[in-house]
Amino acid sequence: MTQPATIRRASGPRPPLPEHLWAALSLAADGVPVLPLRRGKVPFGNCPSCVGNECGGRPNMKTPGPCQCPGICHAWAAATTAPAVITSPAWAAAWRRAVCVGYHPGGAGLTVVDLDDADAIAWARAVLPATRTVPTTRGEHWIYRGTMPSRNAVRPGVDIKSTMSYARYLGPGTGAMADLPDAVRALAVKESSPVRLAAYVAVVPAGAGGGECPHRTPAFLERGIAMAEQRITEASSAVHATVYRTFLAVLSRHGRCGCLTDAHVARLFAAAQSKGETARHCADAWTNARTRLGL
Repeated sequence: MTQPATIRRASGPRPPLPEHLWAALSLAADGVPVLPLRRGKVPFGNCPSCVGNECGGRPNMKTPGPCQCPGICHAWAAATTAPAVITSPAWAAAWRRAVCVGYHPGGAGLTVVDLDDADAIAWARAVLPATRTVPTTRGEHWIYRGTMPSRNAVRPGVDIKSTMSYARYLGPGTGAMADLPDAVRALAVKESSPVRLAAYVAVVPAGAGGGECPHRTPAFLERGIAMAEQRITEASSAVHATVYRTFLAVLSRHGRCGCLTDAHVARLFAAAQSKGETARHCADAWTNARTRLGL
């Protein structure tokens, strides 16, 4: 996936389109799903046909439903890279009223760490790896390559915007983009969760399965966890079964050498919860997988 792009300006005369529409088309050309934002920097609301969830989409626009409404009607779920949709008559009125351009970070394979004040920025500089940085009105957006569940107020002045969320486009930013670190992923795990992750980490000693530990480099385990996250988040049906089978696959490959940590389990649980699974179901699926493998 690409990162939010520099807004390109075509040379010569341009058709009389709204300024924000030009920026949106430039981002869409780079694979970044876009949507117009109205006053207050919020998405446009449901049209009369979709209000009250009558279209069949799920409440609060948390997931895209089967609605085929051509308008900019479902917040982040309506974000698109299709020029024909972005310039369609159904979107035209929204662009005329738009105050800025929004984009769906998760749809572009990105996560935005939204830092609202100086204290939050100081925390990020002390804890997180440097990455692409975009100044905001009050703070900074730190943009990482990779996706995760979105969550607001993960700590004072810090929000996470990735899947099922939108961010305001404020320019290309500066600095090289880094991969999403575990320190950010762990922020999405609710502290109030009844599940204590440490209780579910496979702590089987290395070599207990009778073989040499295969994790000769950290990249081996990282690739396995990333593939598992992707398998879960891309599931379009049978989510319960997909979560269990994925947990089973991870544990069968990585569960007997002692390399799995709380952070790895948190990433898998967070991916499952982004698909609607509860923390308790994640814990049960993990325990059942361990039991089946005799861990």
